[in-house]
Amino acid sequence: MDLFTYYRSTSSYRVRIALALKGLDVTAIPVNLLRDGGEHLKSDFKAINPQCRVPALRLDNGWVLTQSPAIIEYLEERYPQPPLLAADLETRATQRAVAALIACDIHPLHNVSVLNRLRGLGHDDNDIGDWIGHWINQGFAAVEELIDSKGFCFGQSPSLADVYLLPQVYAARRFNVDLSPYPRIVRVEKLALAHQAFQQAHPDAQPDKPE
Repeated sequence: MDLFTYYRSTSSYRVRIALALKGLDVTAIPVNLLRDGGEHLKSDFKAINPQCRVPALRLDNGWVLTQSPAIIEYLEERYPQPPLLAADLETRATQRAVAALIACDIHPLHNVSVLNRLRGLGHDDNDIGDWIGHWINQGFAAVEELIDSKGFCFGQSPSLADVYLLPQVYAARRFNVDLSPYPRIVRVEKLALAHQAFQQAHPDAQPDKPE
């Protein structure tokens, strides 16, 4: 499989974590979102993903999957071991809720396209920083209440919730959001950063990370 990715893309990061947790080998194909106006906007990548966004996963049969939630769902169904979802239906639903909270209510509001739109409307860096911090804090306050007080988000093994949470924590730190109000989230981050799969998927470990 080929993964079209960008080292700092939150969505790409979560797919890399899922792949690593499943023990799946992929060929990373970097797509630089900044170089020459954005390689993702070029015609050759648009032929791969008409939305012109990363990640995209090209399967061995040539089929291309887009949108990180759909890619991760595919991986969970196609490669069910080790599972990213609990057997218990209520816990499974809560894991999905945490993932959706991050993917739908936090991450899109600090996506580069949104930030560029805000800049285009005349907002300065202080406005944008306040905007980012507001939405991350609002979302993390809810996540903090939903996840367990020990271990990973839900138990002693990483789950779908951790797959989504770690990239969002990375983004929060990149945007200088104070995480001290969220001790459970910080605990999960510490556990995950000591886990081989999360280390493998981390932006700092990617071949396209600038020197």
